[in-house]
Amino acid sequence: MEEQEATLPPKAEFSEWYNDILWRAEIMDVRYPVKGLYVWFPFGFGIRKRVYGVLRELLDRDHEEALFPLLIPENEFMKEAEHIKGFEEEVYWVTHGGTSPLDVKLALRPTSETAIYPMYALWVRSHADLPIKVYQIVNTFRYETKHTRPLIRLREITSFKEAHTVHATWEDAEKTVEEAIALYREFYDRMCIPVLISKRPDWDKFPGADYTIAVDTIMPDGRTLQIGTVHHLGDHFSRTFSICYEDLSGQQQYCFQTCYGISERSIAALISLHGDDRGLALPAEVAPVQVVIVPVIMKKREEEVVAAADSLKKELEAAGYRVKVDSRDLRPGAKYYYWELRGVPLRIEIGPRDIDNGVVTSVTRLGEKSPIPRGELITGVQAKMAEMSQAMNSRAEQHVKDHLFPVQNVDGLKDAVTKGVAAVHWCGSKDCADQIEAAADASILGTEVRSDLIRNGNGTCVICGKPDSVMTLVGRSY
Repeated sequence: MEEQEATLPPKAEFSEWYNDILWRAEIMDVRYPVKGLYVWFPFGFGIRKRVYGVLRELLDRDHEEALFPLLIPENEFMKEAEHIKGFEEEVYWVTHGGTSPLDVKLALRPTSETAIYPMYALWVRSHADLPIKVYQIVNTFRYETKHTRPLIRLREITSFKEAHTVHATWEDAEKTVEEAIALYREFYDRMCIPVLISKRPDWDKFPGADYTIAVDTIMPDGRTLQIGTVHHLGDHFSRTFSICYEDLSGQQQYCFQTCYGISERSIAALISLHGDDRGLALPAEVAPVQVVIVPVIMKKREEEVVAAADSLKKELEAAGYRVKVDSRDLRPGAKYYYWELRGVPLRIEIGPRDIDNGVVTSVTRLGEKSPIPRGELITGVQAKMAEMSQAMNSRAEQHVKDHLFPVQNVDGLKDAVTKGVAAVHWCGSKDCADQIEAAADASILGTEVRSDLIRNGNGTCVICGKPDSVMTLVGRSY
């Protein structure tokens, strides 16, 4: 039976397009009978595996991967009052073991500080034990009461990468914050996803942190999606959990800590920024299938064409590519549709005419069609992959630029945030922030913006006129 070439909703209708593509491209099945919990299809899980493979590769340079328990005793969970206040409405509690009530309730981790830090108190003894740089990739649970959306707002976050570091000084922890930001930049560069990095205002920082740096991107509908955070925790948690080290003079000192995380929102951004009206468009590095070979069969030369396709596959696989030959009994158009929907970066067509001319026909997912000489197959494919990556990056950067709007006065705020993100100058006062948010009907996302996509620098506060006010992003978020 031929693949049904059902038309996706246009990407301009983003919400409908996003939900449809998750199903049609076999990324997630939303039919699991618990609200906010979803099932990864094998193809979607293949994307996840490769995205997190890149993240692991980057972290493994100077971090170690570990695994801490899912269940957190209530007495440990409740130790840090400010932290818990930020999560108390979102916690799932386990109260029974079988039919027996538990002596101590157990929280399903909404995040792992209170699971990890009691162990750090046991691990750290002297300055020689520092720094500790550990990460884990786990599921976390939050009783999300807002509108749930796969990969974006869930009750089970299935792919939460969280790193937790311990240092002797505040300054050493700050260096790790900057290293984490650089690591996240590199990660998203490899995903061809442009990011806006900014410091969250104090009322929106991570509970218990000295400060929070956030990584955002702009989705197709102009809303922002937070796709990473880095928190300088100071010594707040080390004082709560007694994480101390003995310094060179034999004195006990409290440690300083950081934590930083990325979730499967990174994959939501990957899907949303690069996809189009035909389906997914995946960077080659994370595509489960990088090259699909479609034999164009003529009965008189069928065996010759099939043999040529198999030869291409072996040669590409030997060069390290993930390759499929689509030999199904379908017309070529149905095959093209199937693989375009799934975002395969490069399609190679091989038929009698190509064999006679000593070429293969290549078609990138972005629609660029050209011949590659058969004797230059590998170098030709490498060049096509590089060109596509550059084009995807340029296209995504242009999208973000097109949705960033410098605003010089209050009157322009609301119009700007209906189309994307407003960039204004803000003095830092809560009173001016309240007026900005009221005028925009949106939130201050962050200050001290780090991005080459927008002109930065200090200016005059859009509310009070104070000079030397910082660049600030204002917008609506998921």
